[in-house]
Amino acid sequence: MKNNIILTLIILFTVQIINAQNVEFDKNTFKHDKNGLKEAQKAIKEGDIYFNNEEYYLALKSYKKAYNFNSNNAKLNFKIGRTLLAEEPYNALTYMVKAHQLYNSVDPKIFYYLGLAYQNNGKFDEAINNYNNYRPLILPTDKGEFEEIRKRLEECKTGNELVKNPARAFVTNVKELNTQYMEHSPVISADESVMLFTSTRAGSVGGIMDPRRQDYDEDIYISTKEKGKWSAPVNIGDPINTKSFDATVGLSADGQSLLVFRDGSLHISKLRGNKWNKPESISKEINAYYVTSASFANNDQMLYFVSDRPNGIGGTDIWYSIKDKKGKWQMPVNLGAQVNTPYDEESPFMHPDGRTLYFSSKGHNTMGGYDIFKTVKQDDGTWSKPENLGHPINTPYDDLAFVLSASGRNGYLSSRREGGEGRHDIYMVTFLGPEKPMILSNEDNLLASFNQSITDNAMEKTVELKTIRLTVVKGVIFDAITSKPIEAEIEVVDNEKNEVVFCSISNSATGRFLVSLPSGKNYGLAVKADGYLFHSENFNIPGATAYQEIEKEIRLNNIKKDVKIVLRNVFFDTGLAILKTESYPELNRLAGVLKDVPTLRIEISGHTDNTGSATTNNTLSKNRAKAVVDYLIAQQIDSGRLLFEGYGPTQPIADNKTADGRQQNRRVEFKVLSE
Repeated sequence: MKNNIILTLIILFTVQIINAQNVEFDKNTFKHDKNGLKEAQKAIKEGDIYFNNEEYYLALKSYKKAYNFNSNNAKLNFKIGRTLLAEEPYNALTYMVKAHQLYNSVDPKIFYYLGLAYQNNGKFDEAINNYNNYRPLILPTDKGEFEEIRKRLEECKTGNELVKNPARAFVTNVKELNTQYMEHSPVISADESVMLFTSTRAGSVGGIMDPRRQDYDEDIYISTKEKGKWSAPVNIGDPINTKSFDATVGLSADGQSLLVFRDGSLHISKLRGNKWNKPESISKEINAYYVTSASFANNDQMLYFVSDRPNGIGGTDIWYSIKDKKGKWQMPVNLGAQVNTPYDEESPFMHPDGRTLYFSSKGHNTMGGYDIFKTVKQDDGTWSKPENLGHPINTPYDDLAFVLSASGRNGYLSSRREGGEGRHDIYMVTFLGPEKPMILSNEDNLLASFNQSITDNAMEKTVELKTIRLTVVKGVIFDAITSKPIEAEIEVVDNEKNEVVFCSISNSATGRFLVSLPSGKNYGLAVKADGYLFHSENFNIPGATAYQEIEKEIRLNNIKKDVKIVLRNVFFDTGLAILKTESYPELNRLAGVLKDVPTLRIEISGHTDNTGSATTNNTLSKNRAKAVVDYLIAQQIDSGRLLFEGYGPTQPIADNKTADGRQQNRRVEFKVLSE
C-alpha cells in the first residue's frame, strides 16, 4: 500500500514537470506542422498590435487562436493573462500562474501581474506575497512604481478586512436587464418605479457594430418595475438616442428630468406626458471642461458632477454647482479634500435625503479599482469621513454608478463580475439592516426565520432603515369633475423660512408627481393650474422621522360658486387668533389668486373641534377668519371682496373622537361666493 502511494506521488510529480516545460514557437518543435506554426506566429503578432491599440477583445481572440495550437508557451500565457486583466480580470489568474510555472522569468513584471491577478480573484495574501517579491526589482528612480505597489498592498490589506467583515447586504445580477453586451450607469426614480440605463446591445439607433469592441453605440434604455420585477427594457428612442453615443448620467427624484452624457458634456431632457424633449446643454459653466457623471440634489436645485477641471485635487474630482433664483447654474466649487483624493473620483449620487452622498473612488481605502463610498453632510456643512460600503458590494474590480432608492432598501450599480451576463452588468444590492439577535426557538421557527423574505411592505420589519430621514410624497392630480389628469405646478415651501425649496410639474399624461422632503422641516405644498383653485397640503416632519411614503390623490376644483378650499398651511398658536409667520406663503398664494381673478369674491371661514365651550370656539374661529382677511387686505385685496365668519365646531369634516379628526376640524377655509 505504501509503495503504491509513493509510486502515485512520483507519477504526479513527473507529470507536473512535463506539464511545466516551456514550449517555444519554433521550427524544430513543430517541424511536422509548419503551416500551423506560421498561422500561430501570425496570430501572436496580430494580437500584439491589437493589444498595443487597447483593442483587447480582438487581441484575446488572436492570442487564443495561437493558444489552441500551443498552450504551453510561457510568453503566450503571459500575454493572454495580461489581456484578460483588461478584458476579463477574474479569468487572468490561470494564465499568469501557468506562465510563471512554465518559465519563472517570463517577464520582468511577472510578480506584479501575478499580484494583480491574485488580487482580482480575492486571494489577497497571495497577492501581497507577489507584490513583495516584485518590490525589490523596481528601479530606485521609479517612484511611481513604488507608489503603485504601496497602494496595491494597502488595497489587499483592506480587501482582507472587508471580506472578513462583510456588509449586511447581498448582491444579485438583474438578469432581466442585462445582455452579453455592456449595461451600465443605472438611474432610478426615488420610489424605484422606473430605471434608465445605458447599453451597447444590438438594436441601437446607429445600428452599426464596432468590430473592434464587438458591440454597438451606447443607447439609453428604460424599464419599469411591475410586481417587484423590472420589465423588458425598451430603447428610449428619438430625440434622446442618436446615431452617436448617448449615456445615462442622472435622473431627478420624480423621474421627470434626465441628465444625458453626449460629446463629453451634460445635457438635460424633460418628460412631457409620454415624450422626452430634445436634450439641451445644461450649462456653459458646467460643460466648460470634460464631464463624465452627475447627480441632481436638493430637489434639482443643486448638481454634483465629476470633471477634470483645473485646480482640482486629483485626476477627476467631484464638484458642485447651485442653481440661483433665476434658474442659472453658478460657478462650480470643488467638494474638497475630505471627499476628493489624489486619485480619480467618479459617479456621485446624492440620495433624496439631501445629506448622504455616494460615489466611486480609486482613493481612500479601496480593495482595488473603483470602490463605492458614502459620506454624510454634517449640520455645519462639512462632510464625514468617506466609508467603504464593503464586500460584497465592492470587489477588486471597478464598481461604479451606485444609486439608492429613497427607502434605502435597494441599490443598483454597474460592475464587471465573474458569472455576469456580459462585460459590465447591472446588479441590485439588497440591504439587510443591523444584525438581529440569534433566534433560540424550536426547529419550525428556526426554519421559518431562514425562509423569511424581504418585501417592500411598509409593515415588514426584516429591513431596518433607521438612517433614512426622508418623506416621499407621491400621487396623482385630477380634475375634480372629469377625473382627467392635470399638468399642474407643484410648489414646496419651507414655511419657517418662507422660502420656495422646490418647483415641479405633474406629468400631463398621467397627472403623477413625486416630491422628496428631508425630515426636520415644516413644509407647505401647493398645487396650482390655470383655471383651477389651488390646493394645499401641510407636512410638518420632525427631524427624527424615519423614511415614509405618503400617497395623495389631489382633485383640483374649477373656480366655481360654492367651491370650498381648506387652507392647510395657515397656523395659529393654541387658543389664539394671531397668524404665525409660517402662514404667509399660503396666504400670499391666495392673494395671488384674487389678483389674477379680479371678479372673485370669497368667504373666509374659521372652524374648531368640539373641545371646550361653543361660545369660546365660535369667537376664536371668527377672530381667526378675521385675521386672515386683515392679512389679505394688507396685500392690496379690496375688503369688499372678502367676507369672514366663524362656525366653531358646527361644520366638522372628520370625527372629533380621534386626535387626527380633531386636527382636521381645526382649520381655515375659503368658499367662492361669486366668480
